[in-house]
Amino acid sequence: MQYESTRNPDSLVESAMAIKMGLSPEGGLFVPTSIPKLTQGEIMKLAELGYNARAVEILKLYLTDFSLEEVKECVDHAYNKDKFETVNIAPIYQLHEQCYFLELWHGPTCAFKDMALQILPHLLIKSAQKTGEDKEIVILVATSGDTGKAALEGFKNVPGTRIIVFYPNEGVSDIQKLQMVTQEGDNVHVMAVKGNFDDAQNGVKKIFTDPLYAAELSEKGFVLSSANSINWGRLLPQIVYYFSTYADLMKNEEINPGDKINVVVPTGNFGNILACYYAKEMGLPIHKMICASNENNVLTDFIHTGIYDRNRTFKLTASPSMDILISSNLERLLFLLANRDATQINAWMDSLKTAGKYEVDSATKEKITASFWAGSCDDAQTFDAIRQVSEQFSYVMDTHTAVGKCVYDQYVTATGDKTKTVIASTASPFKFSQDVLSALQPDEDLSQSSAFELLQILSEQSGMRIPPALGDLRNKTVRFGETCEKEDMQAVVSTLLEG
Repeated sequence: MQYESTRNPDSLVESAMAIKMGLSPEGGLFVPTSIPKLTQGEIMKLAELGYNARAVEILKLYLTDFSLEEVKECVDHAYNKDKFETVNIAPIYQLHEQCYFLELWHGPTCAFKDMALQILPHLLIKSAQKTGEDKEIVILVATSGDTGKAALEGFKNVPGTRIIVFYPNEGVSDIQKLQMVTQEGDNVHVMAVKGNFDDAQNGVKKIFTDPLYAAELSEKGFVLSSANSINWGRLLPQIVYYFSTYADLMKNEEINPGDKINVVVPTGNFGNILACYYAKEMGLPIHKMICASNENNVLTDFIHTGIYDRNRTFKLTASPSMDILISSNLERLLFLLANRDATQINAWMDSLKTAGKYEVDSATKEKITASFWAGSCDDAQTFDAIRQVSEQFSYVMDTHTAVGKCVYDQYVTATGDKTKTVIASTASPFKFSQDVLSALQPDEDLSQSSAFELLQILSEQSGMRIPPALGDLRNKTVRFGETCEKEDMQAVVSTLLEG
C-alpha cells in the first residue's frame, strides 16, 4: 500500500514515511492510493473478536510495510486496561430502539482523541525506525481542546520525540486548559495563542510548509511531524471503531449482517466523519453519514450548497472542540470525490487561502449529498438536547455529543428515516461540566463554583463517577502559563527547542 499527496500524486511513499512526515512538503495530505475492501463475511467475523483483534484486522490492510507482529504490538500498547476504563474500549449505549451512542471517551483524557492518539506514538516510532530516521522528532499540534491533551499524554516521555502544543487562549474549557497546562513529561511544551483555533492551525501549517525552516531544524538535529488528524497515522485508527460498532450491533443481535446503519458525527475538522467515510468505502454498510455542526456551521452550508466559505464570524460556543472554520480533512474527501485530481484540489485550496472560499463542481456536489446529510444547532438547542435526554432517558451527554443528538433529531424530522443510527459520543460530560450543568439546572447560578466543585456537582446530579483523570487535576502543578502572538509561533518553536 502506497500513499500519495492530495496536492502532488507523483510523490508516492510507504505508510511509514507518510506517518513520519505527517504533511506532504507542498502542504498536501497523504491518502492511500487505493481503499481495501472487506467482504460481508469478513465483516461478520469481526463480531467474534475483541477490539484489539478488530483493530489489527483493519490496520494491517493499510500498514503493509509493517509486519503483523508490529501492528499487534502497537495495538496492544494502545488499547489495554491501564489506558482505558472499559474492556470494550469503545462501548455502545442504546438510547432507544433506533438510536445508540458510541462512547469514545473511556481513555486516559476522556475524549475520542485517545482512540487514535494512544496508538500514534507507537506507529510513529516504528515508522521512524523503518525510514532510518536519526533525528529527534518534533511533534507540532494545534488543538481546539481535546487533541492537545490526548497528544501530550500519548507522547510524554516517548524517547526520540518532543511535543509542542498550541491552543487558543480563550477557546477551550477550564478543564481542557487544566489538562494541558499541568501536563507531566520531560519532552512536552504547551503554549496559548492569542486567537482562535484556525489561527493556531494556520500557524502550525505555515511552519510545516516552510522549506527553509525545515532545513534549519534539520541542521540542528530535528525533524517535524504532526499529531493532528492531518497525519494519516492519526486518522487511520479512527476507522476501526466504526467497524467495531457495527460488529457489536451484530453481536448483540441489534442488526442482521448486511443491514445498513446511519452514523452521526459531531465534527469541526472533518477527520472523525472522514474515517467513517473510509469505513463505508471499505464495505461497511452505512446508509447516511450525518455531519453535525454548532454555530460555526461552515461544513453544514458546504454539504448543502457545495460552497465552502470561511468568510463569516467565528463564534465561541459551548462545544469548543468544534469551533473551527477551516476543516483540514475535507481536502482528503474532495481528493477522492474529484477522482484524485490534484490540480483541482490545488485550485480549490488556493482559492480558500486567497479568497476564503471555493465552490465544487456539480458532479462532486452530487457525490457529497449522496453520502452525507448535514445540520447545525446553537447553544440553546444544545442545552435543550442535554436536558431532554437526561429527563427522558437518564443519560447525560457532553455538549458536543448533544450537538450530534440535536442534528440527528433534525434529520429524522426532515427525512422520516428510521434506520438504526449510531451517534459518535466524543467526550465525557465532565470535561464540560459547567455547560452541562447549566443545561441540567438552568436556574442555578454556577458562576462562583470552581472547576472541581462543578465536577462534584455534576457527579451528584448525574450519578456518574468523576473520571480519575479529571478529578486528580486538583493535585497537579501548573507548568505552562505563557501566551504568544499567532505571528510568533515559529519563533516559539525555535526557542523551546533550544532550551
